[in-house]
Formats: sequence, structure tokens, C-alpha cells
Amino acid sequence: MKLYPINAGNFKLDGGAMFGVVPKSLWTRTNPADNNNMIDIAARCLLIENGDRLILIDTGMGNKQSEKFYGYYFLWGDDSLDKSLAKYGFHRDDVTDVFMTHLHFDHCGGSIQWNKEKTGYQPAFKKAHFWSNEDHWHWATQPNRREQASFLKENILPMEESGQLKFTGLPEQKVLKNSLLGFDIFFADGHTDKQMIPMINYNGKTICFMADLLPTAGHLPLPFVMGYDTRPLLTLDEKELFLNKAADHNYYLFLEHDAYNEIITVKHTEKGVRLDEVFTCNTIFN
Repeated sequence: MKLYPINAGNFKLDGGAMFGVVPKSLWTRTNPADNNNMIDIAARCLLIENGDRLILIDTGMGNKQSEKFYGYYFLWGDDSLDKSLAKYGFHRDDVTDVFMTHLHFDHCGGSIQWNKEKTGYQPAFKKAHFWSNEDHWHWATQPNRREQASFLKENILPMEESGQLKFTGLPEQKVLKNSLLGFDIFFADGHTDKQMIPMINYNGKTICFMADLLPTAGHLPLPFVMGYDTRPLLTLDEKELFLNKAADHNYYLFLEHDAYNEIITVKHTEKGVRLDEVFTCNTIFN
């Protein structure tokens, strides 16, 4: 097995929204804001080369939305999904599986693209299966009013229409063991219903793709919960459960949205689970 970080692009989000009720004077210590209160955010995806399978976890925003849409997110840097794939000698058509932690636009938008005539949409990975789970798919395709701006039908419905959509099973408790994709999945419901957190056994290490369960290292304190989360009290419990296991078993936490910290480990302290070490992907994957 080989792992590759794939940066699908960088953007900015409102720091207050990213940290909910936590005072700005606290969260700016780890996530400084600009004059518009915006903080730097990454869309760091993960590519897994395992035998004859090439699995991409999440795909970023994509490039099919309007200029007005992207204007809300202050895109920065020159990273893109295609450039990142090419860096490691891959092309979209090499990808066999696209695993989506959840279907918010900044995690799955790159899965679907315009057709050549720009009259409709088509899969951006024409040879890949798209993986979600049945409960989250139902949640995303019949969205509540809180999340409907994040579940864009043009990102989601073409997956099913293409015939390339597949569902993982659902766990009896929190973790789905022995997944068909070769990694375990932790299910978390606080951010959105049935978000999936991949847990990958790699060279004796457990690499956890944290998605929006832990967006940045600055979100380690339990009360530091995003305003975007639909069930913030449940997020508190899920973070506590997962982070305690991460500290107990020395999990390596791959941070999708942290623009500056790629992989971290955590430890127990008197104040709870806190940051231990910071690593680059090259250090852990090479």
C-alpha cells in the first residue's frame, strides 16, 4: 500500500462559523483570521494505492460552480486535484474508487463535472465507483433547511444517474470493520448524519482521515465545535470518544482542512487530549 496527499485547492471560511461559540480571542491563537474574519482552509484529500485499486478520499469543491459561488470562499494558492494527481504520476481515469466522507460541496464537488457542451453533468472519474452510505445519501438528497445550501444536487444526483454509486454497509455500533475498501470506517453523526471517517492500517500505523470530525488542529479542545455542525452536543461526545482512542493507540490524524498542519498525533494531558507532534505527509508516507 502507498499513500499520497492530494491537495484539491485552498479556500477561506469565516472563523466564527468554524469555531461556533468559542470566543475569537481563543481560536485565533491557532487559526489567525484576516481583516474579514476569514481563516485559511485546505481541501487535503488522500489517495490510496492498494494492489489494483486506486482509492481517492474526498475530492474538494471542484470547478463547475459560478464565479459568484467561488467568490464567497476566497480561493487561494495554485493547487488543484489534477495537478496533485499528476505529481504522483496519476490521472483521474486511473482512480477506481472515490470514497466520500460526506456529501457537503467542499468534500464531493470535484466528483462531478460539466459535460463537454456544458449542458449537463457527468462523473469526473469515469472509471470509478462513488462510495457513500444509504443513510447519509437519504439525508443529503432530502436535505434539512440547515444543510440544504451545502448539499448541491448537481454534485450528488449525477453519481446515482451514472450507475457508479455504491453504498458501504452500516455499523451496528460506531465502527464498520473489514470494509470492502480495505479500511475500517468510524461513523460520526454530529456534523452531519453518518459522516464516515476512514481508519487505514499503513506500515503498522493507523492513519485516520479526520474530515469534519476534527477540521484543524485548533479544534482539539472538546468545546471547539463548528457552527456548521447539526448536532454539536453529539460532536462533543464523538470527539471525546475518538480522541481518547487516538491518544491511547497513537493514531496519526490526517487533517483535511488544516492549511498548515498535515498530520498530528495527540496525547492525554490534565486539560484533556491535546496536540502531541506534527508531521508532514512526506515524513509519514515515505
